[in-house]
Amino acid sequence: MSINPVEDAYSVAKEIRPFLTKLYVAYFRIAEASDITGPQLSIMERLIEAGPMRISQLAQEEGIRMPTASNTLHQLEQRDLVRRVRDETDRRGVKVEITDKGIKEHDRVADERTRYVAEMIATLDPESLEQLKAATPALAELARTYNTGNIQ
Repeated sequence: MSINPVEDAYSVAKEIRPFLTKLYVAYFRIAEASDITGPQLSIMERLIEAGPMRISQLAQEEGIRMPTASNTLHQLEQRDLVRRVRDETDRRGVKVEITDKGIKEHDRVADERTRYVAEMIATLDPESLEQLKAATPALAELARTYNTGNIQ
């Protein structure tokens, strides 16, 4: 008997959505206590991974509007976590890059949040921990392929 991939995906989504919401809320609560917001951290991670980029490109890749990207970058710039630099390929253009201070702050906040997630995961029994480890590649692939700007 063959399984319909769309129905199977819906069935999995229906099963995991409630606890993904609960996990997100728990994670968001710890992140709220941080001085770096989730969207700011996401932009910083993208700049670390991809290097300097134009604000329009950053907005598109983050799946946000230009004014939102500009405002978020302005907040980071005020704290010397990112800076604007001339685009070497088009001297009229401006790119944004993360600063050394930004990298250090990103690493600190990322580690703080990783430790929190580790505390959550450490409460699992050994069998559940193994199941989660086995699911990690699929979750990583989902995160890699999920792009807000490409979802219909």
